[in-house]
Amino acid sequence: MLGSRLARRLAEAGARVRALDLPGCAASRLDGCGCEVAFGDVTERASLDAPMRGAKTVFHLAAAIVSRDPGAFRRVNVEGTRNVVAAASAAGVRHFVYVSSASVTYSRQTWYSRSKAEAEAIVRSQRDMPFTIVRPTLVYDRTGGQEIEMFMRYLRRLPVVPFVGSGRALKRPVYSGDIVEGLARLAGNAGTHGQTYNFSGGEAITMMDLAGLLMRQAGLRRPIVPVPAFLWRAALWKLGVLVGSRALAGQIVSGFTEDADLDNSQARRDIGFDPLPASVGIPRYFHRAPPRPAVRRR
Repeated sequence: MLGSRLARRLAEAGARVRALDLPGCAASRLDGCGCEVAFGDVTERASLDAPMRGAKTVFHLAAAIVSRDPGAFRRVNVEGTRNVVAAASAAGVRHFVYVSSASVTYSRQTWYSRSKAEAEAIVRSQRDMPFTIVRPTLVYDRTGGQEIEMFMRYLRRLPVVPFVGSGRALKRPVYSGDIVEGLARLAGNAGTHGQTYNFSGGEAITMMDLAGLLMRQAGLRRPIVPVPAFLWRAALWKLGVLVGSRALAGQIVSGFTEDADLDNSQARRDIGFDPLPASVGIPRYFHRAPPRPAVRRR
């Protein structure tokens, strides 16, 4: 989602853009935007050399965000980033922009957050290629956003919502368009080299208030019952052992209970990052209801 939107934004600004993707994934979303599409796999180092040739700025957004397989986070987020950094450095790239995650700041790390932190360390270890690191918070869009869409489906599932923890964890949901605009402002901007920017939303909101905002947006009425996080953690861990999704279980609990209230003042000051508050952006951009199935009428 973010990658294809960023490619369009850069192309519309007159940049020559080459987008890298797995065969058959985002290419159709880039039809008509004037972008060149190259195919490769971040987990296969040799597939990256040709797409990197001639590139001046690289935006690395490829990531495994939600997975039942803990190994996917290492293959894609850690080793994949190592491969992309090596290929970019060999190609003489002048600026490497890595899109990380607010979860690297969690007090209780998950497989995902650890993989993103390791990837940040790989990016910082480079001595011959300027870099910038960006940490988005919870992303929403007209079509959802992977994590917030999972949250929305959870809120819809039962007539009474058992909530993980107290609901007091603070988040800063951020509209994808604000992230894309912020990323576009990094291109060719030497003043951002070596910096780590928080691309967080325009206001802090508790998980409980976010649930209420999303339910109002979808026209839902659901009582919410907080359940202590330690009970959820034990139940989800046991379920994860049974169905092979321990990585997902830990990520779910941390997503509900860890703060992601990241200060975006440096991004505002350096590049004019100006994100919408969730109370404005979600009613404006997040879809109101799930798609209705087609009904055949006689």
